[in-house]
Amino acid sequence: MTIKCFEQLSQDFTQLLESEYDYNVAVEVGVRPNVQLFKAHSVILYQRSLYFRQELENATKKENVIEIKLPQVPVTIFNLIIKYIYGGILYLENFEVSAIFDLLVASNELKLTELIKHLQSHLIINHASWLRLNISRAYQISLHNENLEPLQQFCNDVVIKYPCTIFNSDDFTNLQENALITLLKNDDLQMEESEIWDKVILWGKAKTSNLPSDLKDWTDKNFESLKTTLQNCLPHIRYFQIPGKDVLKKIKPYRNILKDNMWDDIMSNLVDPDIPITSQILPPRKKEIAQSPPRETSIITPSSSIITLQHAAEISSWIDRCSTIYNITNIPYKFNLLLRGSRDGFTGETFHKLCDNKPGTVVVLKVRKTDEILGGYNPLIWKISGGEFCATSDSFIFSLKNGTINETIFSRVIDVSKAIYHGTKLQGPWFGSNDLGMGYEVYVTDQWRCSKVGYDKPIRSSIGWFSIDDYEVFQICKDN
Repeated sequence: MTIKCFEQLSQDFTQLLESEYDYNVAVEVGVRPNVQLFKAHSVILYQRSLYFRQELENATKKENVIEIKLPQVPVTIFNLIIKYIYGGILYLENFEVSAIFDLLVASNELKLTELIKHLQSHLIINHASWLRLNISRAYQISLHNENLEPLQQFCNDVVIKYPCTIFNSDDFTNLQENALITLLKNDDLQMEESEIWDKVILWGKAKTSNLPSDLKDWTDKNFESLKTTLQNCLPHIRYFQIPGKDVLKKIKPYRNILKDNMWDDIMSNLVDPDIPITSQILPPRKKEIAQSPPRETSIITPSSSIITLQHAAEISSWIDRCSTIYNITNIPYKFNLLLRGSRDGFTGETFHKLCDNKPGTVVVLKVRKTDEILGGYNPLIWKISGGEFCATSDSFIFSLKNGTINETIFSRVIDVSKAIYHGTKLQGPWFGSNDLGMGYEVYVTDQWRCSKVGYDKPIRSSIGWFSIDDYEVFQICKDN
């Protein structure tokens, strides 16, 4: 007979952590002034973490206490990790996906092998859409790290088949050089070589300081600087697979950054492919015959930091009053970004400057410290007024399924005469009297209000003011 009492064992060790009894390790976490000290036991840290094992083997004691500093780990994340180290339990239900990803990054740094495995699996299975929206960060974190091989494989599958997810992302120019080179080396990258060249030049310019905006103003020194920045990337471009018209249009202006004889060899090969050349001719990339690229970057332009392609399909079906949700390959609209709060600002003036007089807009917002995504559709225009309601039967508000939010809530207008409200220049978008809106009485730009007045369902469990992390406004245009 075998008796297993792991639950009690977990509780006992967790209580040991909380009591700090006979501790001999002080772990300083965070960066000043946001530093917190955690008191722990070397024998447990040594056994549970390869990182701590290495640190403890080389550590020196100060008054019989070993001091370890972790400035790179957020305090909130380490608080979860230390409880897992002692108790072996981690509850993810109430955490945002971004926090879970941060937890994975920290777990990888601390070499918590078991936890790394479970967190990767959780993210890939339950939050694949979030990973695709944050593919650049996920790809760079996973690259060349054997502990993150499942995440790396997930990212490779996405990026290689659908390179637009990373090459067209807002943070493409923040991509690390080794990550970009890994992509350029891949024979299966589903992208035209001339487009790859464009992106490499874009990345290189962003990484090179003091380059004039107009190429006509560039000096030899400017070209030399760009050449130095791209010296490890340029050898992986398949120059001889680029059509002649693109060679003249795209490569010729930057021919000074190429290695000796490369430009002459490119031109010679175009004139007569049988002429011997000294430059290496890399093979063409393998193209999938039956490729169905995702339309996320063409449907949502540029990519959203809040909604996914699945969300866009759902919103589009509501606009068209469909009984079923559109397939993501058949979305009939484009979502053109007009405003992003974190990029353009959160004030009412900014909203009206960028979004007024544009019919058919969708507003989406991310509620602070939750997985909630709320929003609304206005088929009319937005404008500044002293306080005017406009009538429409086609507007609606919603709460989208996301992370821990398991159900979508769709709420269509019932008080048609008060569907859309136009306030002062200090106020942002408002749906109904108080159903969903930004900065009403208090004019606090990151404060929104939600209740149930003129729309048929409440989209939040609580009524009143709340804060947001970000919001976006898209104009919805028919995709012809």
